[in-house]
Amino acid sequence: MTGDFILDRSVSNYAVFGHPVNHSKSPQIHSLFAKQTGIELHYQSIEVPTDKFDEYVDLFASQGGLGLNITVPFKEDAHSFCTSLTQRAELCGSVNTIRFDEQLESIGDTTDGRGFINDLRINHQINIKDKAVLILGAGGSVKAILEPLCEQQPAQIIIANRTVSRAEELADKFSELGNIIACSYSDIATQSFELIVNGTSLSLKGKLPAINDSVINKNTCCYDLMYSDTATVFMRWASELGATKVIDGLGMLVEQAAESFFIWHGVKPETISVINTLRK
Repeated sequence: MTGDFILDRSVSNYAVFGHPVNHSKSPQIHSLFAKQTGIELHYQSIEVPTDKFDEYVDLFASQGGLGLNITVPFKEDAHSFCTSLTQRAELCGSVNTIRFDEQLESIGDTTDGRGFINDLRINHQINIKDKAVLILGAGGSVKAILEPLCEQQPAQIIIANRTVSRAEELADKFSELGNIIACSYSDIATQSFELIVNGTSLSLKGKLPAINDSVINKNTCCYDLMYSDTATVFMRWASELGATKVIDGLGMLVEQAAESFFIWHGVKPETISVINTLRK
């Protein structure tokens, strides 16, 4: 949906805001959750002009909208907009979930990191305690997963980025939570890792981060935060090098949506059947 919008006040309204947003799977995911849990709601995607985020949020809330998911490029705008923030949203500097209370106050949260960990640990049984982790990229997606990743107590997290200063900023910001080191792609130590997370958007362009093949061995799990209908170039690269497990970001997408659904409705939906439906 684009342009100004009018909500049907006879139903509970939720939406995802983004630009562009027509590709979003969120309406389908939340419709499946609603059907599964017996909750009646209407969830739609709304394309927001890049200079009208605050105006659209106010319009949505004033018409009785109860909750929003926020996708690119508005997660930092949402962080600035919200009346109050959860601790994890405050720390990572972005918001992907907004809940409106009866006074139309906006409470901002981020569920991306918890969605990532739930997919990694519960759906794929990956345990990284005392293991070496390599994260590629230093953008908003990486910022959102760092705190819950540190909670899993890996031995070390290396953040590698083309612009080293951005990786250093993240390493410094989250330094109290774990052993985090920043470096360039070319400076990654000649070691292999138990978990490699591609937090760049290069997969969407069919490109790979410029890293050495030696980072992967037969015990490495490779996780691409991006997803597509076929294996991403990062996933194909990891498989060719013999990684033990190769995962895309679809499970994270569904799991973060389930966390948002719980924030709004107090009910945690089952996710595996939804992931399988989307795969088909």
